[in-house]
Amino acid sequence: MMMAKTFQLDRRRFLAGSGSAVLITSLPQMSHASEADLLRARTELFGDRTIQEGRVTVTLPPIAENGHSVPLTVAVDSPMTETDYVRQIVILSPRNPLPLIGQFHLTPRSGKALVSTRIRMSGTQAIQAIAEMNDGSLYSGSMETVVTLAACVVL
Repeated sequence: MMMAKTFQLDRRRFLAGSGSAVLITSLPQMSHASEADLLRARTELFGDRTIQEGRVTVTLPPIAENGHSVPLTVAVDSPMTETDYVRQIVILSPRNPLPLIGQFHLTPRSGKALVSTRIRMSGTQAIQAIAEMNDGSLYSGSMETVVTLAACVVL
């Protein structure tokens, strides 16, 4: 007659297993949007309109040591007159948890088609800015920056 071998959980095994479980669950995991999320956000904002390259300049530092606060400037080549102005500037990220970083509404009274802000970045990526003109045309520009310490992590 064979006796089944029983597993006895002693204090040392319990503490080692519990410590490993806590360590694994406490490690941060990167969280970012998929390409489909980015395309969905762009479609929700602009439908199927064509986006042309040009007229939009995105300025980021070449290397961001900390992704928690990265300076960003978007400028659009526009006279900002009653007949030719930027209606909105949209900033999109392909790697942040939510692809829409910011949406800025402008009028001819804004004076300049320029926005400056600080954003959080989830790793090295190319930030895209899209300008919608008052006639409905769309222009875009982008710039990539290297992020050494990512900001958008899920704990």
